[in-house]
Amino acid sequence: MKRILFPGFLVLVLLSASSCRNHRAATSTNNNTNTSATNQKNKALQQKYATLLAVESSDISNIPLYAFIDEWYGVPYKYGGKTKSGVDCSGLASNLYTQVFSKNISGSAANLYSLCKPLGQDELKEGDLVFFKIDGNRISHVGIYLQNGRFVHATTKRGVMINELKEEYYKKYYFKGGRLK
Repeated sequence: MKRILFPGFLVLVLLSASSCRNHRAATSTNNNTNTSATNQKNKALQQKYATLLAVESSDISNIPLYAFIDEWYGVPYKYGGKTKSGVDCSGLASNLYTQVFSKNISGSAANLYSLCKPLGQDELKEGDLVFFKIDGNRISHVGIYLQNGRFVHATTKRGVMINELKEEYYKKYYFKGGRLK
């Protein structure tokens, strides 16, 4: 009886070991496929935003930032909004900072400015805030600086989009940049 059980046990052990090896190989193949698909998606995102910002693809390194912008691009404007059904400028900044930089900020554009160290345009870096005085003498609009003089923001007419600080309208109303303290 022992002679029959031992070979049977040996066969079960060998089959079990071989099935584990195949499972690991299949998992490894799936991970490689997922990594490859993610890399292709990231490269496409880099190329898209490099073109929009007039920079090299290699300059687009903060993939979570540009993935966020890609998700929100074109979302319509809604005063006080913070969702993809409608967002205003400070709602966009708040969501972006929470999701991309893991920092909670909220309030009006003027309130956001009070949280920042003021910066000149030549000091701006990706992720800094840019402030505008569109409604008279008070800070009434905020965007997020990207690169090469471009920023993302929520506009009242066209929703979330990218513009240039040197455009006449934005040049006229630009106040200051700011970096969170």
